[in-house]
Amino acid sequence: MVKRPFGFVAVLLLAGITSADRLAIRCGKLLTMNAEDEIFSPGMVCIEDGQITYVGPPRDQSASTDVIDAPNTWLAPGLVDLHTHIHSGGFGGINDMVRSVNPELRSSAAVRPDNRKMQVACSGGVTTLFGIPGSGTNMSGFGVLYKTKRDWRFESTVFANPGGLKIAQDSNPERRAGSFAFGNNRASMGWTLENICARALGAERQGRSDPALHDLQRVLTRELPVLIHTAGSSGVANTARMWHNKYKTRCVISHGSFNGWKVAAAIAEWGVPVNHGPRTMDFRRSRNGRINGGAAEYVKAGVRNFSLNTDSSVMPQEEFFLQGAMSARLGAGSYEMLQALTIHPARVFGIDDRVGSLEVGKDADVVMHSGDPLDPRTRVERVWIEGATEYDRAIDKQRF
Repeated sequence: MVKRPFGFVAVLLLAGITSADRLAIRCGKLLTMNAEDEIFSPGMVCIEDGQITYVGPPRDQSASTDVIDAPNTWLAPGLVDLHTHIHSGGFGGINDMVRSVNPELRSSAAVRPDNRKMQVACSGGVTTLFGIPGSGTNMSGFGVLYKTKRDWRFESTVFANPGGLKIAQDSNPERRAGSFAFGNNRASMGWTLENICARALGAERQGRSDPALHDLQRVLTRELPVLIHTAGSSGVANTARMWHNKYKTRCVISHGSFNGWKVAAAIAEWGVPVNHGPRTMDFRRSRNGRINGGAAEYVKAGVRNFSLNTDSSVMPQEEFFLQGAMSARLGAGSYEMLQALTIHPARVFGIDDRVGSLEVGKDADVVMHSGDPLDPRTRVERVWIEGATEYDRAIDKQRF
């Protein structure tokens, strides 16, 4: 066993070594975020060939294993954000607003791996993102799932293309041309979305090949998930009725902001997951004289696999943890909010076999914190993605 003090990581990086064949990380507290909610104090994670091989209390290692001993740190999974727009390195990525439905549009064309926004996201402990088109149209297009690696290669960074569909059911498409413009009120948007789905289902039944509708058909047969931009109580309810009750897709309500929490009971009864943010409070729409924490209301109503988002760059991607911290401040449980940043978004998008928790066989996406991950005073000390060091504060703090 080769035992290294925590500060030794700087020497490794300066020598050009960013990962070891076998690595063990010992910490003061280990948050697994697994189904059993196991926490180990102290704890250890072992990594080999980019995957986790052991999670649990510290134990002796072989002589060929590099060991990082950091007893004053916490280890947790990398954060997973399902609503992001930083993949191109600019503010909004791609947002084609010529047609109201774009089932053939892909954000993959705009992905610029290892751009600075990705690097800064990694420094905040964010390791997995769903990069999607904007919300100027009803059917915005298909996004990609990718890691915030320091790697310029698309095929190494992106691990699901497409990763799912992005829909904008209300709000932004209405504002694009005015609420009363032809085709841009909620009734006409509902007709537009149902019409394109009917075309895709018709082609599926008839065995016709239509490249523009192929991936939409995969959504309607539950092969791919669909993330739906919708806000307010009426928008959230109508969206869930269409995409869950009628089409029975693997739909995820994204945003659900303003007074959307008022229909949380129905959403919970139907079993529709919510990906809440970037606005995590309602202090104006409900006019009930108090600040309403959206996360607390959804969780209290029983919404399963509740998660959070930044809609980056609306909220800085590296401040994703703050969405959890503020939601906890407004009444939600802090551990539940850490789940909302890790295992819950991974689970609803069907990538929990790889990311979202620290478990044997999963990708070694591990974040070392100086303390509680939701405490704003905590620093991210180091980030491993698939076993490789992608951020080390001792070296990179001057870059960000």
